[in-house]
Amino acid sequence: MITLTGKKVSEGIAVGKLSFYKRDAREVRRIYVKDVEKEIQRFLKARQKAVTELKMLYDTAAKEVGDANAAIFEMQQMILEDQEFVDSVNSIIVEEKLNAEYAIQMVAEKYITGEISKEINLAQGHEIDVKDVASRVLRILSRSWKDKMLMDEPFILAAGELYPSEAVQLDKSKVLGFVTRYGTINSHTAVLARTKGIPSVIGLGEALKKDYDGKTIIVDGYEGKIYIEPDYTTLTKMKQKQDANVTQVKSLERLKGKENVTQSGQKIDVCANIGSREDIESVIRSDAGGIGLFRSEFLYMENGVKLPTEEQQFQVYKLAAESMGIKKVVIRTADLGGEKRADCLDVGKEMNPSMGMRGIRISLEKEEVFKTQLRAILRASVYGNISIMFPMITAMEEVTKARIILEAAKRELKAEKTPFDPEIAVGVMIETPAAVMISGELAREVDFFSIGTNDLTQFTLGMDRQNAKLGKYYNTRHSALLKMIRIIANNVHLEGKKISICGDLAADLDLTEFFIQIGIDELSVAPNQVLALRKKIREIQ
Repeated sequence: MITLTGKKVSEGIAVGKLSFYKRDAREVRRIYVKDVEKEIQRFLKARQKAVTELKMLYDTAAKEVGDANAAIFEMQQMILEDQEFVDSVNSIIVEEKLNAEYAIQMVAEKYITGEISKEINLAQGHEIDVKDVASRVLRILSRSWKDKMLMDEPFILAAGELYPSEAVQLDKSKVLGFVTRYGTINSHTAVLARTKGIPSVIGLGEALKKDYDGKTIIVDGYEGKIYIEPDYTTLTKMKQKQDANVTQVKSLERLKGKENVTQSGQKIDVCANIGSREDIESVIRSDAGGIGLFRSEFLYMENGVKLPTEEQQFQVYKLAAESMGIKKVVIRTADLGGEKRADCLDVGKEMNPSMGMRGIRISLEKEEVFKTQLRAILRASVYGNISIMFPMITAMEEVTKARIILEAAKRELKAEKTPFDPEIAVGVMIETPAAVMISGELAREVDFFSIGTNDLTQFTLGMDRQNAKLGKYYNTRHSALLKMIRIIANNVHLEGKKISICGDLAADLDLTEFFIQIGIDELSVAPNQVLALRKKIREIQ
């Protein structure tokens, strides 16, 4: 038995024969052409046909994996319809008198390497999509048939990498799972795998050899491992794991569309926490009541040394709003600092980062960065039910200053005649003992609240939650913490406002009944915890 370890993408167990995807390799040759006008028309026709195909693919994908993931193919259309893309291809054909195939390949490479740059770079972070688009146009130009996976029996797909347009068309009745040599866990292909519920492991590298084609393998999407020609013990263990998972999933799936209500009739909202655009579809699949916490700091943490632009942020927030429809989307402004460091935002070295420049403190110090994010959120607010939440609040003055900057952002957008929701709701996170003690005053100033139990616990206990040596002392159910939560709920409800819990404690099923008893209005958990929480709520007497 051979064991390979990669990156887990989509949970589940798959057992079957391995089959390598045989993509039709198209050698693109450099050919001189005499009639450049004819060659340009040939390119434009192929491009238009590709756009039509992508529109059809979008419609198909929207029905199967939802609008959020189908948006991948809208973005691919944008690449093809980008005037700079078209002009660059035409330029190579006219000036160098070269064939359309070669010109397309050259332009695609330049997009990926950044030689063709724009204020809004469509290719940035989407190299695989550029390759996918180029491959589609080249196939049309060569008049070749679409690549197919020809196997009669269900199988496990292997590939160097899979393009999004290939991943979205995977037939779950045939493709039991898939494994790749390359790829990232946040790629569109990975997102589609999660959305379709196909067990997958990527990034196995060159250790995934073509010699394994036809061999029996196990894909363990929980651990990010694959087993080639597994022994009897491993096969038995994995099949048991597979059966247990199927039974559990089927049981929870029956709860979709059901209310989060106890047997005595008490209701509580259940929403989901996310950190990126790739998580949005998971919220839809989980049947959550909305996005209770959008951890926007991950947009900064994953953007390298450059700050995310207003447009980048707007597109992600807009997608979340549109995907949720009338359901809520609570965007927490960047809660950077502590263990959440971003290369694009230098706050300097600190002796005690978790107690230093964090959350709203950084935002108020970096006012232009903060305003850029607020503008992006405001612009997206017209596309759905968006609200803003400020993190790590310890004083009324912080809320006042944050709202002043918010109002400045509103005035700018109004002057630019850019639409936004002028009545957008504003909330705060309760994460410090100071915020607990002034929660009554805060309740008179903002629209809603969310308790971040992770930070509130460590600040209340005076313990670093990441210090393994403190594990036996770190009590997430400490009576002092539970009393604080009760105090916050009472203060907030006295002002007629609503309160949610979005930290890890929200998913602690042993505390669910307590939260309902003290009047918590909403629990926000990871998407894959939504249905288990609903089950627990419905079992409470």
